[in-house]
Amino acid sequence: MTHRWRFVRAGGFDQVVIDSGADLEALGELDQKLWVALACPIQGVEFDKRTLTLLDADKDGRIRAPELLAAVKWACEMTADPDDLAKGANGMALSCIDAEHADGKLLLSTAKTLLKSIGKGDAKKITVEEVSKAVLGFDKQAFNGDGVVPVSATSDETVQGHIKDVLACTAAPEKDRSGDPGVTQASLDAFFEQVDAYQAWMAQGKEASLRPLGDDTAAAFAALSAVRAKVDDYFARVKVASYDPRALAAINGEEKLYLEISAKDLDVTASELERMPIAIVGADKPLPLGKGVSPAWSARLADLRAKVIKPKLGEKETLTEAEWTGLKAVFADHATWAGKKPGAALAKLDADRIAALAVPSVRKALADLVAQDKEKEAEAKAIESVEKLVRLHRDLIGLVNNFVCFRDFYSRKGPAIFQIGTLFLDQRACELVVRVNDAGRHASMAPLANSYLVYCDCKNAKGETMQIAAAMTAGDVDNLMVGRNGVFYDRAGLDWDATITKIIDNPISVRQAFWSPYKKVLRMIEERIAKRASDEAAAQDAALATSVDHAQTAVADGPAAAATPPPPPRGFDIGTVAALGVAVGGITAALGALLQAFFGLGIWMPLGIVGLILCISGPSMAIAWLKLRRRNLGPILDANGWAVNAQAKINVPLGGALTAEAALPKGSSLSLTDPFAEKQRPWGLWIFLAVLLAIAIAWLTGRCDGFLPPGARSSTVLHRDAPAAEAPAPAAP
Repeated sequence: MTHRWRFVRAGGFDQVVIDSGADLEALGELDQKLWVALACPIQGVEFDKRTLTLLDADKDGRIRAPELLAAVKWACEMTADPDDLAKGANGMALSCIDAEHADGKLLLSTAKTLLKSIGKGDAKKITVEEVSKAVLGFDKQAFNGDGVVPVSATSDETVQGHIKDVLACTAAPEKDRSGDPGVTQASLDAFFEQVDAYQAWMAQGKEASLRPLGDDTAAAFAALSAVRAKVDDYFARVKVASYDPRALAAINGEEKLYLEISAKDLDVTASELERMPIAIVGADKPLPLGKGVSPAWSARLADLRAKVIKPKLGEKETLTEAEWTGLKAVFADHATWAGKKPGAALAKLDADRIAALAVPSVRKALADLVAQDKEKEAEAKAIESVEKLVRLHRDLIGLVNNFVCFRDFYSRKGPAIFQIGTLFLDQRACELVVRVNDAGRHASMAPLANSYLVYCDCKNAKGETMQIAAAMTAGDVDNLMVGRNGVFYDRAGLDWDATITKIIDNPISVRQAFWSPYKKVLRMIEERIAKRASDEAAAQDAALATSVDHAQTAVADGPAAAATPPPPPRGFDIGTVAALGVAVGGITAALGALLQAFFGLGIWMPLGIVGLILCISGPSMAIAWLKLRRRNLGPILDANGWAVNAQAKINVPLGGALTAEAALPKGSSLSLTDPFAEKQRPWGLWIFLAVLLAIAIAWLTGRCDGFLPPGARSSTVLHRDAPAAEAPAPAAP
C-alpha cells in the first residue's frame, strides 16, 4: 500500500512532514522533485562531522540523495522499530537492534563487546559518547583492520627502521585509524618495485665497459660533470676568438663585472666570478690547468686534473680541446648509464641501505604485518557499523528534516544546519549567517538571492579565521559600509571579531525603499558640498604656497623683484553674465509654472502632495516589492555546495524574524531627558518661516498683485518670466 504523506505550506512551497518511522521507511517512494535539497556539503554546516563522514560513501565531501536514502534504508533494516529512529535520542537501547536480521545479530554482539571494552558490559544501551570511546580504543590497537601499518604496530626496532625507510620514500603515505602514517600493501609494492629496479641498475654498472677507471670511476665522473659545462663554454669562446679577434673583449667578460666585484668584499665564490669564463680566452689557446684559472673554478678544475686528467693523460699543465673531447668519450658509456638511474623516490637512502632493504626477508616481514592487520578488517567494519547505527539513531531524523525539507528553518523552533551562528552588527542580530567555503563562487551566485548580504572576515582569540555571509532582512542600511566591525557568535557560543569586506546591495523592506531616493539625494548633495569644500581648501592652500614662494623670491632678488606689480584682475565676461541671466530666468519660469499648477489644484492639493511623493518613491518601492517577492534562500546555499531543489523563499514576515532589531526589554523604564540633546527651535520661528514662504509663493504666482502697487508686482519685476504674466498676443496677419 502506498504511504500516505502529509505536507505543509512553508516558504511559499509545499514541504513534506517526516516525523515517524513509517515516514522514514517510505522515504525512497517520495518523488525527489518534492525534496527541498538533493545534496549538501560536509563542510560549512552545523552538524556532526563524523556522522556525515560515515554517510559519505564515495568520500567526495558531499551527501547526495542516494547516499541519504541508502543510510535511511539500512538504519530501518537494522532497527527493530523504526519509530525509535524518529525520536532522535542520544542513547540506543540494545533491544532496538533487530537481532533477527543476520547483520543485526553481528551488530548486537559487537555492541556488547564494545561496551565490555570500556567497562560497561552490563549496560542495556549505548550512547554516541560510549561508542566513540570504544572506537578510539580499537583504533589505537596495533592492528585495527584498515590495512595501514604504522611504526608503532611493531616493537621490533629493525622492522620499525624498515617502515620508516618506506615512509620516507613515499610521497603521501596513508594514515592509520589512529592518525599516524603507515605503510600499505600498495605502498610496499611500489617501494620494492623501485628497489628492484635500482638493484638491477647497480648490477649493470659493474660491467667493465662502464668502469674505465675501475673503482675510481664514480668519483672521476663526478669531477668531470662538475666542470663539463664550463669547459665546453671555454672552448666555444676560443673558437669565436680564433674566428674574429675583435670579440676577445666581449667574450672575456665586460669591465663592468669587475667593477661590480670590486665594489664589495671580494669572494672567490661570488656569483659574478661564477658567470665569467673559467680562464682568460685567447685564439687557439688551450685551457690552463693551474695558473690563469678563475678563482671560482680553480678547486673544481684541480679535482678534475687529479681524478681524470692525471690517470688518463698524465701530468699536464694545459688541456687542448681534442684532449677534452677524448676524455668525455672515455666516460660516454658511463654517462649514458648514469642518466638512466631509476628510483628517484629512493634519493633519501644510500646504496648500502637500499641493498639491505632488497633482502627478501625484509619484504616478507612487512607484508606479513599488513596481512595481520587486514585480518581485523571484518571486526573493524562491524565496529564502524555499530558506530554508524548509534549515530543515525540520534542524528538521522534531524538530517532528513534539514535535507528533504527545511523544517528547522521555517518552523523557527531552532536554527537549521546551514545557520552557523548570529552576527551582531549595527544594533541588529542576524540569524541567517552561512559560512563561505568558496568566496569567488559565493560572490557570483549569491546576488541572485535578491537579499542584502554582508560578507565579513572573522577571527577569534585563537587566531583562527573564516569568512561568513549574513543576510540583513530588517532595518536600514545607512550605517552599513565596508570596514565596519561587529561580533559573531558561533553555535558553540564562542565570539569572533567580524569586519565587513563586501556588501551586495538589495532592498531590505518597502519602508526602507520609500526613503531611499531622498537619502540618496541628500547623500549626493553632502558629497558634492564636501568635494567643493575640499577643492576650495586645496585651491587656497595652493594660492598660499604660491604667495609664500613669491615672497621668498622677492626677498632673495631684492626690491626690484618685490616691486613687480601683480597681474590685473580678470573682469566678468559679458557673455557669461548673459548666460547666467537666461538660466536663472528659465529656472524661475519652470518653478513658477510648477507652483501655479500645484496651487491651482485647490482642495485637491493634499492629493497632489501624495502624487508627488509617489512619483519620487514609487519606482523604488515597486522595485523593492518585486525583489522581496523573489528573495530566495537557494542561491546562498548553492554557492556553498548545496543542491537546493525548491524555490525556498524568504518573505517579509520571515525576513523580519531572521533579523532582530534593538528594542528595550519589557518592563524597563526610559527617561527622555537627554542632557546632551540638541536645542529645539521654538515653534514660533517655524510658523514665521512657513508664513513667509507662503507669501513668497503667492507673490511669485501673482496672487498678491491686486494688493500691491504696480512697481512691486511680480509681473512688473519678472516681466515675461513671471508665472502670472500674460502671454503675448499673436501678431496680426
